[in-house]
Amino acid sequence: MLPSIDWTRPWYATVLPARGRLDLQRHTVIEALNLQARALDLRNPSGLPLGFVPQADLPEGVAYEEFIGATGGVPTRDNLHDFFNALVWLTFPRIKRQLNALQAAQIALSGVGKSRGPARDGATIFDENSALLVLRDSDSGRALEAALRGHDWHSVFVEQRDKFSPGGDADVWLFGHALMEKLVAPYKAITAHTRVVFAGDAYFARDEMARRAWLDQQVADDLARQGLTTADFTPLPVLGIPGWSEQQDQAFYDDTAVFRPKRKPSNDN
Repeated sequence: MLPSIDWTRPWYATVLPARGRLDLQRHTVIEALNLQARALDLRNPSGLPLGFVPQADLPEGVAYEEFIGATGGVPTRDNLHDFFNALVWLTFPRIKRQLNALQAAQIALSGVGKSRGPARDGATIFDENSALLVLRDSDSGRALEAALRGHDWHSVFVEQRDKFSPGGDADVWLFGHALMEKLVAPYKAITAHTRVVFAGDAYFARDEMARRAWLDQQVADDLARQGLTTADFTPLPVLGIPGWSEQQDQAFYDDTAVFRPKRKPSNDN
């Protein structure tokens, strides 16, 4: 399973430090994950110690999110999907805890059911397929956000590509564990549901570890204050990010099957 992951790829930089702390020569995956969970003193929304447990520990009929909220155990299968999920817990524990709190609260309110509602849908999309795009809180950063939300891909990825360089105005972090799983075998159309976060100059002056910690706290606080819906996201074809794919020439970005123009609003009454 794990040898299929190319850790040199830029999209795994977010969770690479967490992966590096796992001693998989001496421990099973769950043992190694739990050693790190204890070292970081991970907690669920109720304050219970959080750890990783076999999928068989999840009782039939109990929702996954509900189980985490009640016990602190994260049911974990022996697959890439759940391995990346665990790495995100070790990387952004505050965001994960707040998402679990949102999901568990919605389940308590309306049950599991087929219809999850906008808040639980938003939390699920965030958990599975999101990226966090930190932009400098400046006219330049706001212009990049406007271009992204307007699907002006040439502006985002060509005219403003320098902003994605080290020291620029844009900092990309992957969060969704299903998104990371898809990128094990990357293809051009992979698209993240992206949450934009604005940060001051002090953020961009920090080292990577400090930026990661700031982002974890900031987004968790925002979720606690504001909640979450699917409208909070904007699409981002991740292989379009400068440096994340080879041959990013004009023809690459002219592919409208991937870099789609924004739909015009309907005039129907």
